[in-house]
Order: sequence, then C-alpha cells, then structure tokens
Amino acid sequence: MFFREFLSVMRGEGDIISLVIALIAGLIVIFLVLPFHEIAHGFVANKLGDPTAKNLGRLTFNPMAHVDPLGSALLVLFGFGWAKPVPVNGYYLRNPKRDMALVALAGPVANVIAALVGGLLYNVYILIAYKAGFVYSNVSVYVASFFSYYIVINATLAIFNLIPFPPLDGSRILSAFLPDRAYMFLVRYERIFFIILIVLMSNNLIGSIITAPTYGLANFVLWVTGLPFKPFLA
Repeated sequence: MFFREFLSVMRGEGDIISLVIALIAGLIVIFLVLPFHEIAHGFVANKLGDPTAKNLGRLTFNPMAHVDPLGSALLVLFGFGWAKPVPVNGYYLRNPKRDMALVALAGPVANVIAALVGGLLYNVYILIAYKAGFVYSNVSVYVASFFSYYIVINATLAIFNLIPFPPLDGSRILSAFLPDRAYMFLVRYERIFFIILIVLMSNNLIGSIITAPTYGLANFVLWVTGLPFKPFLA
C-alpha cells in the first residue's frame, strides 16, 4: 500500500496526502487490528481449554505484546503481514485438530469484523457529510481514501491468512480435514514452509493470487455495510 503510493509520488502521479493516508491506515491496522486478530486466536483457544495465551498475557490490546517488526514492515509496504503468533498448546484442547482449526479461523474472522466496523464508520461519515452538504468535498475524498485502504488491508489479511499454506491460519483449518500423517508432516516442516512463503511473497506471487478475492471481499464489505444507510441517502 504505502510502497505503491510512494512510487506514485516519485513518478509525479500521486500526492503526499494519499501517501500519509496510506501510512496512517497501515499503522492503525498494526497497532489496533493485528492485536485484535491475535486476541481472537487466544480467546477462542482459552474457551476451548487452552489457557496458554491468557497465562502469557497475550489477551491484551497492548500492541507491544503483539507487534512483529518484519510482519509490520511488510504490512505497511505491501498491505499484508503478520503479528507475533499467539502460542497454542494442543495438549489442552479437547479435540486438538478440530479445535486448532477453530482457533485458526478466529483470526481471519477478526479481520472481517474489523473491515465491517470500518465500513459502518465510513457510511456513518458519508451520511453526515451528505446531510451537511459536503459529501463531495476534498475532505470526503480523503476520508473515503482512508477507509478504502483500511478495509482493503483487512480484507487482504483475512484472505492471506486463509491460504492453506503453513504457517498461515488456512493450513491449520485444512489440517482438521487431513489424516494424522499429513497433519504431522505440516507441523514438522512448518519452518521450511515459512521460508518458502517469504520467497513467494517477495516475488509478489502471493499478491497476484489474492488480489481478486481480496477486492471481492472489500467490495462486499462496502456493499453490505452500506445497505442500512441507503434509505437515508435518497
């Protein structure tokens, strides 16, 4: 996100305000949404019998407990990254494979919820601006730009994490449907898969794969959150 806007500014095609807006949206996701994503993992794990995250103080909105420098840098630059993973101990889970999948699913769901909240706030602003007569002002354009970045980043994180590739959440969801032998293979070689994932990200192969579903989800969020406001904008 930020990197794309930075290149636009360098080419004379963008403006500094858009660059700053992209940066602000990325920082809000890093310091508010990524903690929410990780808390969701830990909260569901705790409900399913694993108190590890709770005991380690990870069920907190303090961003310092969650921020990963590399994952944060990638998120600001390219729109997808990660936080420090919440530790989950399958020993405590009543049904490890199933419960691990539910714990994993909680993260992408948290990003969808965050995107929906952003969509609602955007539509509240549009309604206020419409009634006050400044919906077509420059300020409204920049507000729309901010929420666009914010929603797209959250949609990107949701789709990115659902990719069934270790160590992403999607691999743990997939593992619930795999035989034990395949499940243990993914667990044993997770670090190698992580290195492969970084390589794929650096070549933008991941970005090209998730672009269509990301914008599909973002457009759905804007559409569904806009429905309650349509009667008031007629």
